[in-house]
Amino acid sequence: MARGVVVRRLLAVDGQGTLSGLHVRIAAELAGVSERTVWRWLADGRRGDVEARPRQDGFSLSDALWEVLAQAGGNVAELRRRMLRAQEEGALEEWDAECVPSLPTLHRVIKRDLGAGRVLEVARPAGARVGLEPSRYDRALADLGLVDGAGGPLVVDGPPADVSVPEGAADAGVRGGGVRLYVPGARLVSTRQVAAVAEAVGHTVAARGMCCVYGDTGLGKTVAVEQALHLLPGRVRVWRAVAGVAPGLPQLRASLCEALGLPSGALPHRAGPASQALTRALAEPGVLFIDDAQRLTPPLLDYLRQLWDAPGCAAALVLCGAGSERALARASALRSRVLTWHQVGRLEPSQVPQTLTLFHPVWAQADPGDLARADEQMARGNFRTWAKITSHVYAARERGPARRVDRELIEQACARLGPYP
Repeated sequence: MARGVVVRRLLAVDGQGTLSGLHVRIAAELAGVSERTVWRWLADGRRGDVEARPRQDGFSLSDALWEVLAQAGGNVAELRRRMLRAQEEGALEEWDAECVPSLPTLHRVIKRDLGAGRVLEVARPAGARVGLEPSRYDRALADLGLVDGAGGPLVVDGPPADVSVPEGAADAGVRGGGVRLYVPGARLVSTRQVAAVAEAVGHTVAARGMCCVYGDTGLGKTVAVEQALHLLPGRVRVWRAVAGVAPGLPQLRASLCEALGLPSGALPHRAGPASQALTRALAEPGVLFIDDAQRLTPPLLDYLRQLWDAPGCAAALVLCGAGSERALARASALRSRVLTWHQVGRLEPSQVPQTLTLFHPVWAQADPGDLARADEQMARGNFRTWAKITSHVYAARERGPARRVDRELIEQACARLGPYP
């Protein structure tokens, strides 16, 4: 949006004595510049300089070209290539440019504009308005009169179409909550362990703190956290990221950028712009969920700490993974900032019969004693192991529908799991 329009509207609101920092923040978002630049514009406007001063050093980048630069991920060489193609096609004037400058000139002009406070769209997170009280935000928009204010807070999408989680259990198909269920007709089950995780995550998000969910593999940590995030109010933004195998800092930045809706091309390899973009994104209330956090090394965890220590950070952080508590123990600065530590435990023997009956109909007629024996000898309260056993029992019933789910069938299914269930 043009500087003159923004300054005139701000001066009008200022004349009524109702100008606030929120008005300036919204104006900066709409103009694509920093708040500091808008305050400088306002100071100039109060002195009578409403419009931008003419540049004295020749070539300048129009708003249309600045948008093309953002679409190119900030790649100046790519911007020049697109300008050359547009010049050949006779479409360069559509970008308010008369010629294609040299690459050094483009670099110099862009560096100058960035230093003056101009912000690339690539560094602005989508939906940056989310998190303010809707009525307050709408009032500020109405005061400025720059947009109609019809858009409200973004609503977090519900679970996938094949995953629906009511109070007891839910149909889930082959996969649910990002976890393979191994057998058609399986359902996600809300156990006491899941409810405890939902309580811990809910408190952490409300406090905008950090949470570490840990425990042995196969206990349903990821499913429990996903359920907890699904239960949050719709206006709370949720960003999901997975730590890669042996990631470096560029890989972590790329994962975070992708999770937060930022360009994940060239941006993660530019440390300064990437960190600025992530900091702006995390200034909005929400929760970032990083799964397999045990893969993060102390330097990467310290990078997360720096993002959360940035002024204005309003997001919560949930780290999850088997051994994630040990990884965080090696990063003392981040460890000391964790608000909630929650260990997910195994299924208790008394929970097994009812939980399995909810998990899959194949267990409806099974003897609770046979289930207790298999849990003691093989599954040991591990839900992933029980999912595998269910898969083999289901396959055996498909081959012989008249066969009962007795001790012999369960033992045959357990034998399929080998020495490392």
